[in-house]
Parts: sequence; structure tokens; C-alpha cells
Amino acid sequence: MNAFFDKANDESRWQAVETRDNRADGQFVFAVKTTGICCRPSCRARHPLRKNVLFFDNVAAAVGAGFRPCKRCQPDKQTAEQQRIARITQACRILESRSEPMVLAELAALVAMSPFHFHRLFKQVTGLTPHTWQKALRAKRLREQLAQGEPVTRAVFDAGYQSGSNYYQQADKVLGMTAKQYRQGGERTVIQFVVGSCRLGECLVAQSERGICAILLGNDGQTLVNELESLFPHSALVAGDELFSQRVARVVSVLEHPNQPFSLPLDIQGTAFQQLVWQALREIPVGQTASYRDIAQRIGKPQAVRAVAGACAANKLAVIIPCHRVVRNDGAISGYRWGVERKRQLLEIEAEQQEE
Repeated sequence: MNAFFDKANDESRWQAVETRDNRADGQFVFAVKTTGICCRPSCRARHPLRKNVLFFDNVAAAVGAGFRPCKRCQPDKQTAEQQRIARITQACRILESRSEPMVLAELAALVAMSPFHFHRLFKQVTGLTPHTWQKALRAKRLREQLAQGEPVTRAVFDAGYQSGSNYYQQADKVLGMTAKQYRQGGERTVIQFVVGSCRLGECLVAQSERGICAILLGNDGQTLVNELESLFPHSALVAGDELFSQRVARVVSVLEHPNQPFSLPLDIQGTAFQQLVWQALREIPVGQTASYRDIAQRIGKPQAVRAVAGACAANKLAVIIPCHRVVRNDGAISGYRWGVERKRQLLEIEAEQQEE
């Protein structure tokens, strides 16, 4: 996947203008000194000469410099895509302001859309269905309430669960443990782990009752164990049994051959935003890369580039959630929890396997 334009580099902006790249719309505008007009990068009008072009971060800056918006591409107005994203953003804000669940028809009506079209667009923009998004929001609220020391019953109802029985039916999927255990920092949960070697160096694989909860990479086994302890400070860490060791062999195989399918259950815990980013990462094909900006665009949050980088850094499942496939806008390899060289090695392994 080609790197997107760099706002600090006018030549990369010009390239976006030359190719009429609509991904750049809303990120900057270009102005033509000979006509006094400013346009979107995707404007279909005839291209001006490069020497006559100036770049501005937004329309207001261009207008302040004496340019007027193009009547053809209307950079001072939202694109159809931006309008659709704005409606979904509005729907998300509505959900965040409500303590009780909302049905699809009610939510769609509030943003003036049909339930069918709204459902399709919501999933396209956020990566989740409205129902799944609400479940993730309730789980996030519950974790926050419990972390603040709220009594379990109050936290359950304040998070939006309609009854205690409604929550307890979903407790394992929401927290991976009881609410009381989570409130105590995960105390008494048991995590099995095994440290071994693979093509990437030392690796640690850990499993909770729900599934694989950590895959860590490094150069020293004890350092990896220390990292696991910091990630699950109140859990009981025990050496994996024979059955788990067999599972670890399957994980190591995927670490060394990322194009293999992975079917073991996962225990993926994170905020709603992190899970949204991680799902987008898992959709990047083996052997390809995407920029942090690409991922932010893909999840419908184009301004959240730094937050996307933060979600990648918080990933505890190396390779399975392939944050190594995210690169800088200029294609440079940087920013990997387990080292830039290991990230480079992973990409080289994938490239080799694509050529086989």
C-alpha cells in the first residue's frame, strides 16, 4: 500500500493533487495564484502549473490569504463522505450520552437515515455494528467504574446493563473474569505461560481462561516474564501444562510463517477504540503495509493518527494483531513495541513468503 501524503512536505501534497487523491480531501487545500481560487486535492478542474500553487492546511487559511473557494469542488463544504461520517459521529455521541441501550430503528431515525442504510454505513465507518459498538461502550464504562472503586452492582447498572442477570450472562466476554476480580485488579485469575525460542528471538505466549492473552517478543526470557507480570499484576502466573505447550507450538509456527491461518481462541482486552484499531490491523493482508494515517482514515477517525499509534503500542498479541504492518506516511519503518529491527525482520519474512 502506498504511503499517504506528508503534510510537512509540499511535494507529497502536490503528488496528491496531481493524482486527484480524494483521501487528501479535508486534510489540506491548494490555491492557484493566477486565478485566486482554492480547491480540494481531488478537484476535477484542469491542473495549474506547479509554480503557481500554494498549500494551506484548511479553507479558512486560504480565504484569509485572499483566495476564494472553488465553485466546482466546493472545498468550504463537507464532501458526501464527510457528511456520512458526520452522521455516524453524531450517532456515536448520542449513544455515549445515553445510559440505556438503543434499538437500531430509533438510532437511525435520530440521524435521519433508514435502518438498513444506517447499519451498513455505521459498520463501514466504525468497523462495528451498532449493537457491537454499544456492547463495547458498556464494557468500557464498566471497566472505568470498577477501576475507580465503584461497588459492583452500581457499576453494572451505571454502565448501561439493564439487569444483573443481563450482565452476568456476558461477564466472561466483557472482562474475562468476575466484576469483583476486575475491581481488585484481576486478582486470583490464572494465566499460563511458556517461554521459548523462534526465528524472531525469544517469545512468551500466555493464555487466560478465555484464550491467548499475550504474545511477547524479545531477547531475554526473564525480561519477557517481567513484562507479563507488569501487564497482569494481580494474576497468578503459572507454567503452562502439556496441552498448552502444544498450543504454543502452533503460535510459534504462525510467528515464523505469518501467512498461516490462526484459529486458536484469543483473549483480546482493550478499549473500544483500541479494539477498533486492532480489528483494522487484522484486515491488512500479509505482505502489505498501511500508514497510521491510513488506519485512522479506515476507522473513520482521520484526525486520530496519534491515538492509532498509541493503540498499536498497546498491542499485547505480536504478529496475530499485526501492528508490524503499520509504517510511517513516507513508508519508513519505525515505532514497534518489540524493536524496529524485529519489525523489519517480520516484514521481510512476509515478503519472502509472498514470493514463494
